[in-house]
Order: sequence, then C-alpha cells, then structure tokens
Amino acid sequence: MTASSTIPVQRPAAAEPATGRLFARTCAAEWTRLWTVKATWWFLAAAATATVGIGTIAGFEAAASPDPPQGEPAWAISAITAMPAQFALLALTLTAVTAEYATGGIVPTLQWTPRRGVLLLARTVVTAGAATVAGVLLALASALAAFTAARPALRLPVGDGVEVLATVAFVLAAGTVIAVGLGFLLRNTAGALVAVFLLMLVLPLLLPQFGYEWMSALADVLPGTGAAFLLLGRVPGMTTSSSVLVLLAWAAGALLLGGLRLIRDDANR
Repeated sequence: MTASSTIPVQRPAAAEPATGRLFARTCAAEWTRLWTVKATWWFLAAAATATVGIGTIAGFEAAASPDPPQGEPAWAISAITAMPAQFALLALTLTAVTAEYATGGIVPTLQWTPRRGVLLLARTVVTAGAATVAGVLLALASALAAFTAARPALRLPVGDGVEVLATVAFVLAAGTVIAVGLGFLLRNTAGALVAVFLLMLVLPLLLPQFGYEWMSALADVLPGTGAAFLLLGRVPGMTTSSSVLVLLAWAAGALLLGGLRLIRDDANR
C-alpha cells in the first residue's frame, strides 16, 4: 500500500441551489402537498356549498318576490356569501400550516428546505394564494347562480363585478395571510382555529354589545370588523381606508410573528 492511497480524497462540496430555484422547488412541493390532502377538498366543498347554495337561494327569493328587483346587480350576493365561505378557507389555510406540527412532518420538510425564510414565503404564497383564488372563483359562481335563478330580475354588470371580486380577493388574501402567520406562531390546529374565529367573528360581534366605548374601539381594530365593513358595509365608525389598514396591519403582524418563531425556535417545540 502506497502512502498516496491512504490520503482521503477531497470531494467538492455540493453547491447550494440559488434562492430563486429553491423557492420554485419549494412552491412546487407545497402545491403538491396542498392538493393531495383530503382536508383541502372537504374545506373547498364546504365553501362551495355555502357560496353557491346561498347565491341560488337568494336568486330564487328575488325572483319570487311580489315586487322583484329590476336591474339590480347580482354581485352584492357575492360579497354576502364570501362572509361564511371565508371561514372554510381560513380553516383550510390553518390546517395546511399546522398539520405538519401535529404529525412531526415539519422536521423532514425543514430538512428538504433548510432555509426557513424560503419555506415561510413559499407556504404563504401557495396556501394563501390558492385559498384566495378559490374564494374569488366561488364568489363569481355565487353571483352566476343568483343571476341564473333570478333572471331577468338581476343583472351582471362587468364593472360592478370587477370591484366586488377585487374586494373579496383583498379580504380573503389578508385573512389567509393572518391564518398562515397564526399557524406558524401557535403551531396547533385547535388553538389557531380558536384564535382566528375569535379575531374574525366572535370578538368583532361581541365587544360592541357591552356598551363600553373602549370595547367598541377595540372591536374596530380587529380584522373581522374590517372584513365585515369591506364586504357588507354596515359597520358604524369604519371607513374603507381604516378597514384596509386594519387588515394589512394584522396580516403583516401575524406573518412577522409567525416567521420569527419559525426561524428562531426549534421545529419540535
């Protein structure tokens, strides 16, 4: 045996993939993971039932009214049906984030994508984006269902449709980003679901009922209040600007806190 044969061979270290390539690969993995889970389809089925069902019922009621509306846009029904549908989409988003913490799958996920910031961005884009697009398509379907059931009492002007669907998209995008952030922050499906339902539904409705000004003021800065105003426009004291700012602030804050915990804490804590 020669001396040279005992010298270990130095192999070049594998080059890390570029950030853009890693992000694209992670988005593809997140997309596959999202659509191969049965829970995703169940939540979408629940949202579709709520939106299309309510839209159809509203259309039949408009057609059967003794004084049916003439020429009213059917798009208003889309905003109404988006309120119940958003909770199914928020639950979908939360489950997509927290399920891996319950099963321990987050560990191999982080081994596959060790750059946690890339994982955070990819999961946010894919999960929140898919839920938002699905919600907008369902809002469109509800308006079409109402128009079909009530024609010719209702109509579908394109200009009104673009405005309503854009509002629905913004509300759903902000809400699902909040859900992603809370999912990474709490790492528990039940706890995150309770937190989202409190912020988006229970507290905005409950706090003003006590009659205290500070409770009403607190309700005004909750994301559910901003979403209700943008979709329904029946929240005293709120404006479009304040509602948009509230939702953006909550989305940015929740995602920041969730991202900090993902990056700084161990995955199994």
